[in-house]
Amino acid sequence: MSIVQSLTQKVTDRAPADKYVVWVVLALSSVGVVAVYSAVTYLAEVRAGTEPVHFLLRHLARVGIALGAMGVVSLIDYRTLARYSRLALVGTLLLLVAVKVVGLFSGGADRWLQIGGVGFQPSEFARVALVLYVAVLLVQKQDYVKSFSRTFLPVLFWVGVTVGLIALDDLSTALVLLLGVLLMSFVGRVSVLQIGGLAVLGGVMAFGVLSTSPDRAARLEAYLGMDLFPNTDTEQVMDARGEQYQSRQARMAFAAGGFTGVGPGKSVQRDFLPEPYNDFIFAIIAEEYGIFGALALLTGFFVLLFRGYLRIARDAPDPLGLILAVGMTTLVVTYGFVHAGVASGLLPVTGLPMPFVSYGGTSLLANGIMIGVLLNISRHAGQRSAERV
Repeated sequence: MSIVQSLTQKVTDRAPADKYVVWVVLALSSVGVVAVYSAVTYLAEVRAGTEPVHFLLRHLARVGIALGAMGVVSLIDYRTLARYSRLALVGTLLLLVAVKVVGLFSGGADRWLQIGGVGFQPSEFARVALVLYVAVLLVQKQDYVKSFSRTFLPVLFWVGVTVGLIALDDLSTALVLLLGVLLMSFVGRVSVLQIGGLAVLGGVMAFGVLSTSPDRAARLEAYLGMDLFPNTDTEQVMDARGEQYQSRQARMAFAAGGFTGVGPGKSVQRDFLPEPYNDFIFAIIAEEYGIFGALALLTGFFVLLFRGYLRIARDAPDPLGLILAVGMTTLVVTYGFVHAGVASGLLPVTGLPMPFVSYGGTSLLANGIMIGVLLNISRHAGQRSAERV
């Protein structure tokens, strides 16, 4: 058989990707386009002095790139991606170090790099690379997976370095990434005692980061209404309570929306919320489409959760696919739920965007890549099911 015939045969035999995941991502992206267009109206006309359509076109382009990346990655065997995971992780770690040296200061932290006039967040790519490489490590070490020195320490090294570098400026992203690694380790049969130790180390890391960052510590204390850190004074806590303004405005958006919402494009709180098109896009959706609209949006993330865990991970053709599906699903879905929790006032304010809904570039692309990996695993799961029949 010729090479052309071989490739043609592979394309013909390729199983379809999980259609439910595809439809949910397309639905979330569509909702995001409409919500972002509504949310940027005030910013465009009052702050930026331009037309809202400018931001809309930019967001549409980024959504198109993310969906394109999702489609391309879904066609690449996840085992091929895994072979280059260590190289990718090392590269993203170097970028995280570069952020501390020449990064752009934005949102109170150094999170951005700019290369050739294009700005991006290396932490978004680092979390994808870490999930890939941790999955590879866990599979490679299955024969002695409960060994402290041969398995736990190597995993701890890569997780500690990556999560630690991200946590310096983005603690919420670091904690979500750590949660994904913990679940992957559990599925990968790592000792429960060692998983617990990793969770404790993560807690110690978070406490250490907060202890050395009085502003972040004050915000947490203001949210909880209690003193936790000795390095924060009354004035800092009072300032942080003043910063709860954005949480109050978000709750007002929920109250104004009621059950059915005020209607598309009629949000009032978008004029008062900081970055309503990104960090608080869920509050704008709740105001315009009501509790019913907000719950419908969250239903999409529940579908991703169930399809990722109970379909794609369960039917994965090998341990690598299983562990990767758990990791990728956890990161995407947890981002969505944490964002909703922040916007509704249930969680302290963080900077996590809602996947495929919030305005952004790097985050959209990273989520597109992760969903692409999930879809590729589902293709192979479908092939295995067909072979059984």
